[in-house]
Amino acid sequence: MFKENTTEHNEPDTIIGPSVKVEGDFVTEGNIIVEGTICGTIKTSKNLKIGTASKIFANTSADNAIISGEVQGNVNITNKLELTPTAKIFGDIRATKLVIAEGAIINGKCLMSDKAKSLKPDFSKQKRIELRPIVPLEK
Repeated sequence: MFKENTTEHNEPDTIIGPSVKVEGDFVTEGNIIVEGTICGTIKTSKNLKIGTASKIFANTSADNAIISGEVQGNVNITNKLELTPTAKIFGDIRATKLVIAEGAIINGKCLMSDKAKSLKPDFSKQKRIELRPIVPLEK
């Protein structure tokens, strides 16, 4: 998901170091690596990586994500979300693909769906069942 020194189209990653605290909305079109603290929202159309010591008090949206730290907020990932053994999510998760390592903590709802498929079942094609009264058995 993340390349070592280069990214697609030679875009540099945005790195939020361990001593950095961001308050407010953080929106970018590139990859984000968070090692510090963010309070607000995080949105990217690419990849998000949240480090082990990170604390996120924000709703997050990304194409792909690897979470190793703590997130208090909803997580909305378009494609693949990977939770490492140190990940802690306190909020709802929505992703197409989800990988959860042993030890990861989730406290919220999880919704997985393919973008092309409907999220709700289609009951309009189901046949109606006729119910008949129950007749007691003779003794």
